[in-house]
Amino acid sequence: MGIGAAAVQPGGPWAEQAYEAIAPVYDDFTAHHDYELWQVDNLLPALHRHGLSGNRLLDVGCGTGKSFLLMLERGWQVTACDISPSMLELARAKVGDAARLSVADMRELPAFGEFDLVWALDDAVNYLLSTEELREALGGMRANMAPDGLLLFDVNTLQTFRSFFAETERVERDGRELVWRGQGSADAAPGSISEARFEIGAAPGSGGETETHVHRQRHFSEAEVLAALDAVGLECLDVFGHGFDAVLCQPVEELVHTKAIYIAQKI
Repeated sequence: MGIGAAAVQPGGPWAEQAYEAIAPVYDDFTAHHDYELWQVDNLLPALHRHGLSGNRLLDVGCGTGKSFLLMLERGWQVTACDISPSMLELARAKVGDAARLSVADMRELPAFGEFDLVWALDDAVNYLLSTEELREALGGMRANMAPDGLLLFDVNTLQTFRSFFAETERVERDGRELVWRGQGSADAAPGSISEARFEIGAAPGSGGETETHVHRQRHFSEAEVLAALDAVGLECLDVFGHGFDAVLCQPVEELVHTKAIYIAQKI
């Protein structure tokens, strides 16, 4: 079942532990993600409609770098951070000194500079387990925005929590079996916290031990996100929903779309 929002204490190292463990297999498990379709064909045009200019990007929760590689290719100056040192090592192996990479917790973001675009992709925000943590993260992102900069982030919808977090998904690659075992509920409630067990083991029939690690995410309703944006001095410019086709639609339909996308600017 989904876990009540008060049942798991915020402030714990849940995300760091989860991604330190998943780092060696993250790219394999997410190999089907089409960043060209998502970012270039859909997200960037939406940002340009709201006046995106400049080429300075802060990528919060960048993981292994998949979320900023296309931006580097398009001439952006990239600063990126992640809570997992192991994820950042993999990102650094891909880009060397082409991007400035730092270990940082989005709940306590340092002042990296002033950026034309700050974004947090791939449901990084859902690893925040309270509205207070959400405000802390958004406040830190705001502090790194240029006066006319834009913020973009995504959050998982109830549809994702009621499906992906309630189902089992297997990927076999390079002699390993990666299993996501959702522990959530098909009727997860708004604002609840859901868990999944991520198993890393040898391919079936080959023997060997299996490592199991916990992923926890919280659902944030549109009302909660808008209130958090307002509380830290950010104005929401647009909210979109999309499914696996990455086509942005309005309004967000929590039980149809898999993600909600928010674009904001400083008030």
